[in-house]
Amino acid sequence: MYKITLNEKDTPKKWYNIAADLPVEFPEYSQTDEGKQLENLPKIFSKGVLGQELSTDRWIEIPKLVRNVYKQIGRPSPLFRAKGLEAHLDTPAKIFYKREDMSPTGSHKLNTAIAQAYYAKEDGAERLTTETGAGQWGTALSLACSLLDMDCTVYMVKISFKQKPYRKTIMHLYNGEILPSPSDRTEFGKKILKEDPQHPGSLGIAISEAIEDALNDEKVYYSLGSVLNHVMLHQTIIGQEIQMQMNKIDATPDVMIGCVGGGSNFAGSTFPFIKDKLSGDLDCEFIAVEPSSCPTLTKGEYKYDFGDTAGLTPLIKMYTLGHDFIPPSVHAGGLRYHGMSPLVALLTHEKIIEPRSVSQTSVFESNKLFAQTEGVVPAPETGHAIKVGIDEAIKCRKTGEEKNIIINFSGHGLLDLQGYDDFLEGKIKD
Repeated sequence: MYKITLNEKDTPKKWYNIAADLPVEFPEYSQTDEGKQLENLPKIFSKGVLGQELSTDRWIEIPKLVRNVYKQIGRPSPLFRAKGLEAHLDTPAKIFYKREDMSPTGSHKLNTAIAQAYYAKEDGAERLTTETGAGQWGTALSLACSLLDMDCTVYMVKISFKQKPYRKTIMHLYNGEILPSPSDRTEFGKKILKEDPQHPGSLGIAISEAIEDALNDEKVYYSLGSVLNHVMLHQTIIGQEIQMQMNKIDATPDVMIGCVGGGSNFAGSTFPFIKDKLSGDLDCEFIAVEPSSCPTLTKGEYKYDFGDTAGLTPLIKMYTLGHDFIPPSVHAGGLRYHGMSPLVALLTHEKIIEPRSVSQTSVFESNKLFAQTEGVVPAPETGHAIKVGIDEAIKCRKTGEEKNIIINFSGHGLLDLQGYDDFLEGKIKD
């Protein structure tokens, strides 16, 4: 069997909230006396997502309208068996990959974009602001706002704005407004540009600009594509679908792998399974893979830090490289983030998740092999998971173990072809 599918009626009806099952107490968010960041949260987020952010309910019902839009964009997504890659690697392992790239915007990001736009509109908002790195999140929110008749403003990290011009085209088609960050639209953007007119930008800066924009307009909310608890929550439809798909073939995973920048696709695919591991019902490894150029989980410090550069977000306990860290301009723009989901960070700190980092050249090499054996061109971000999936399959070849390896294929790379050109021409360096 090459593909395991589900019916529309199998679309999950509830999101899973791992906050109900954590092995230790979740560290509360904090604020500075001068910043009052917690007090600003109701001005930044809709009531719906803010309630979910702080909830410890194990299951949260998905609104009927949101479920209907999920079906409209193609959920449930298929789970594929990578038999071509398995044959090339000559491994006894079975490699599966969850096709989140088959959404209209080519990634998993729509799962939370639709939910966040729904709750914002329900709360009376007319526009959403956000940041984007590689452009997948900005594209998803632009479409979600278009589907729900709202406006959308996207602050896109400047280096990605230059590297990925066709992401801008798609966002414009979905009626999104796109600004290179740092921009001259906000006071914080102007401050950064005054200090360095050629600043490449970062997700932390783009988040600061989007939040400032939202704070200055009572009809506007901010929307975040990763990191926060409600985003992890919305993505758990991925893992719930994988559970149903593995049940159809009477199998369980031995290794689950996802790339991590802020943590959303990894959390979405693994949290329902981590629940089973925490209860003693599953023996499985969970591997979170990041770029060696932005090694938040593998080299960052576990402490309280801001999620943005300007310090407008609450203080969150997470692994961090420092909120003023400016990562190198690698092509995996969606993973160039200084911090991490506090839930992913906590589970990593408790040794339930294993973090790994990989180099940019090894990612492109793995993606080339995947494209040649499976026919699908992965996003540079997704390639981090593929690289480690290949490593694990090679280990099985050496040991003879017949493990089930599941990779969350978070997005396609058909709008990342400049990066692939640079790789094929030998211009990609570590």
